[in-house]
Amino acid sequence: MNDAVNISQNVLSGKFSAVEITQTTLNKIAAKNQQLNCFTEITTETALKDAAKIDQEIAQGKNPGILAGVPFAVKNLFDIAGLTTLAGAKINAENLPAIQDATAVARLKKAGAVLVGALNMDEYAYGFVTENAHYGTTCNPHDLQRIAGGSSGGSAAAVAGGLVPFSLGSDTNGSIRVPAALCGIFGFKPTYGRLSRAGVKLFSSSLDHIGHFATSVRDIATIFDVLQGEDEQDPVCTKRPIDLCLPQINNDISGIKIAIADDYFTQKAEPAALAAVAKVAHALNVTEYVTIPEAEIARAAAFVITACEGANLHLENLKSRPQDFDPATRDRFLAGALIPHSWYIQAQRFRRWYRDQVREIFANVNIIIAPTTPISAPLIGQKTMMLDGEEILVRPHLGLFTQPLSFIGLPVLSVPIKEKNSLPLGVQLIAAPYNEALILRVAAFLEAQGIVSGGLLHEF
Repeated sequence: MNDAVNISQNVLSGKFSAVEITQTTLNKIAAKNQQLNCFTEITTETALKDAAKIDQEIAQGKNPGILAGVPFAVKNLFDIAGLTTLAGAKINAENLPAIQDATAVARLKKAGAVLVGALNMDEYAYGFVTENAHYGTTCNPHDLQRIAGGSSGGSAAAVAGGLVPFSLGSDTNGSIRVPAALCGIFGFKPTYGRLSRAGVKLFSSSLDHIGHFATSVRDIATIFDVLQGEDEQDPVCTKRPIDLCLPQINNDISGIKIAIADDYFTQKAEPAALAAVAKVAHALNVTEYVTIPEAEIARAAAFVITACEGANLHLENLKSRPQDFDPATRDRFLAGALIPHSWYIQAQRFRRWYRDQVREIFANVNIIIAPTTPISAPLIGQKTMMLDGEEILVRPHLGLFTQPLSFIGLPVLSVPIKEKNSLPLGVQLIAAPYNEALILRVAAFLEAQGIVSGGLLHEF
């Protein structure tokens, strides 16, 4: 399967019909999803109906949109009209179906994209592994014995496995970037509030972002442009004017100041993860380092805020039906419910201080690069990993390098680094708020140089 832009161009030119593309996609999902366990729902009937409508519009001389006929799928916390939004939870299966699509889904459909289903995730988006006690484990297409990452694991694996050209996910502490890195594709978390969360089941409101996965930078830019824009249904969605990124991605990057994150971001990582950063730095001719102060405390504060907000959201069910939660999720929510109120307040106070410190760094630097994860994809069920001679838990530490960044809502793109005979890793391109276009310009340069590639796996 080509990337989304290619597919749309072929549909608009008449080389393929939207129905043909959609049916091929559905056939591929039917053939491969049993191995990967990406999808929790496949919307066959509505997908073919929507594709037929696009073909009809093209036949009438109309332009259905920039994503005409492109199949996509969404993490199962985005509302899809007529389906119950599970958010990875057994409890939510009892809810009524959604009455309308989430804003992001609706905008993609309006641009001509064809929704083919909903994707597996960690329960309530609380995790980095997508080993779900209710809906099963999503496997990594590079090695079916390994995790895809999480909590948007189904979204990443569906793209990396070639089932769909792009997908939507959400990112609270790294839930887009971690699976993107482990699955070897691009994963984009724009600035907090940049994209509408209306119709999305929240986990930690002050940290939750939505974003997307794709196999090329131009797809990431195209989808971001479609999703941009204020939304009165989401009170945190910015009212900033739309800044189209696709026309800018091939602009010269010589004036962009780039630095490598040192200190915290160079510790507790396997050599391959640091080598991936060095490879990107070398391609960009970057030798300057910057220190993001107190990143470890930022990560700890993010843990406190996440646990408190998540536990508060699900408190009644935790009291009345704890047995219906995924045990791994339940135990962390229960711990969050016991955190003193003063800790949460102090974490938020620190957050403001930390944001100011990082803002000063971006007064002199435009882009910072850092590892996405400390290791490549662990084995399914793996509990611990060795880093710097210390045995530590896998689940919480996969977000070691992502949490201090989403904590203050920075825009970040994880770009894929693939070395021969090795599992993929990711490198984060980080910018100040609302500088998504700069990130995508640097990513496009790296892609053109062959340094990063989100190319699809044809077999797994």
